[in-house]
Amino acid sequence: MLEKEEIFSKVLRAGRRTYFFDVRATKADDYYITITESKKFTEADGSFHFKKHKIYLYKEDFAAFTEILEEMTSYVLNHKGEEVISERHQKDFKKEFASEKSEEEEIELPSTSSFTDIEFDDI
Repeated sequence: MLEKEEIFSKVLRAGRRTYFFDVRATKADDYYITITESKKFTEADGSFHFKKHKIYLYKEDFAAFTEILEEMTSYVLNHKGEEVISERHQKDFKKEFASEKSEEEEIELPSTSSFTDIEFDDI
């Protein structure tokens, strides 16, 4: 199915993600909305590609969609506030890799009671 040109569009850029909100027309010349998330992925060699996910939203679903979206966003903001708390979203975020265990940390070994005693002659 070929999509017609956008009738009305808005773009939201959010870091690696970009959201496209487009009003389009059906064959019967009625309107619907597409919401597209485009996410940029960079490869080790410096090349990149985009992954896109699209939602089609039709007029008969607008009221319920808007109601649930408002309820969900209000829930998140009321319980966690507007501050982004994910460390990945901090400007100075650097992924740390597990380093060697320090002397203070104890490594817990499995209990020997879960092992079976086997003699060399049994093999």
